[in-house]
Amino acid sequence: MAAAATVDEYISGFPLDVAERLTRIRAIVVAAVRDGTGAEPEEKVRYGIAAVMLGGRYALHYAGWKKHIGLYPVPALSEPLEAQVAPYRAEKDSVTFPHAQPLPDELIARIAAEVVAQRGAAS
Repeated sequence: MAAAATVDEYISGFPLDVAERLTRIRAIVVAAVRDGTGAEPEEKVRYGIAAVMLGGRYALHYAGWKKHIGLYPVPALSEPLEAQVAPYRAEKDSVTFPHAQPLPDELIARIAAEVVAQRGAAS
């Protein structure tokens, strides 16, 4: 199968239950970038996974895997948010949400908003 050229193609390549989870994460991240910048963000496939862009650079990438969905890169966050994210940390800059657990939509929204704020301040 050819690599996905668009985020829609990327998401549609997954089983329905995973595609629905990816679609929810996509909506949350897009809304965070839109709310943080006042503009509709660009979405693209980078490194074979979905990405939401912020000012020409990435804001966040998200990817579907066999047992989880990953959100990348998620830098160290301010407390108490970092403590709430800690159970989902897979690596220094990776957060994973197992398919066997409900998606923590509100937590994902808070992560995305803080990442947007950090990246916006760095620009």
